[in-house]
This record gives sequence, C-alpha cells and structure tokens, in this order.
Amino acid sequence: MDKEYKYYWEDFPIGKVIEFGGLTVTQEEIIRFARDFDPQPFHLDAEAAQHSTFGGLIASGWHTCAMVMRMMCDAYLLESASLGSPGIENLRWMKPVRPGDTLRVRNVVLDARPLESRPNVGLVRNRWSVLNQHDEEVMQMEGYGMFKRRANSARQETLD
Repeated sequence: MDKEYKYYWEDFPIGKVIEFGGLTVTQEEIIRFARDFDPQPFHLDAEAAQHSTFGGLIASGWHTCAMVMRMMCDAYLLESASLGSPGIENLRWMKPVRPGDTLRVRNVVLDARPLESRPNVGLVRNRWSVLNQHDEEVMQMEGYGMFKRRANSARQETLD
C-alpha cells in the first residue's frame, strides 16, 4: 500500500500561489557555505567583501538556492508525493542577500499537466520569487516538479 501524502499533483492547479518561509540569514552561515562550496572573497571574508563591488559580505547565489530548497521542503515538499524534478529553466540572482536578511518565497504554479507516458505522474511548472524583508526580489527561478497523482484521478482519466 502506498503512503498517503497531504499534497499530490492535483493540489497544484495553474495559478495557485503559495507563500512560505521567513528564514533569516546569518554571517556565520554565509561564511560556512562559502568555505565549503563557493570560496569567493565577497562570500567568505567580511573585510575583503568591503572592497568588492558589493561593499560587504553577501551570500552565494547557490546558498540562496539551498535556503529556498529548505523552505520548500518545510512548507510542502516533505508532505507531498514528490518524485523529484527534471530541472530548472531559469535562475536569476537579482539583488545580493546579506547577513540579517530574512527570506521568504512566493511560488506561482504556471502550468500543470499529467505525463502522457506515465498517467500516474503529473508535472508542475513553477515560478519561485524570493523576497527579502523589504519585499525586494533577490532571486527568481522557474522549473518543474513531478508529483504522484491521486489514484482515482489517474484511473478516471484513463477511463474517459
């Protein structure tokens, strides 16, 4: 018997908006991530960052992506019938993320359709806008998620 989830493909109709998050970024987290994954001076060293084009320490864009992933997991993915993602189409870092910024996400479902090759799976295309505490968009990405469909809806469609 399959596990029951709170969210399936049918719970992500086109136009649905989900807002979540409220993650505050610390200088220590920025430096730790940079040391492990993106050791550029403006991510790693507050003094060196003062002399960069950014005028201070900023989070790696990849760190911002990882924080968004965590917020997505906490908001809905861990309670969903998620089957992963075939990828991201667009990713833009629009403003630096700095120590003390609090990030939240606005997710808009752009498209949702069942997969022809696997009728029990649905594909959802999303746009995630990442906003700071000033409602400034710091990052935007578009991409896909795959989710199991509720058994009844997949079966009903094959009967139609």
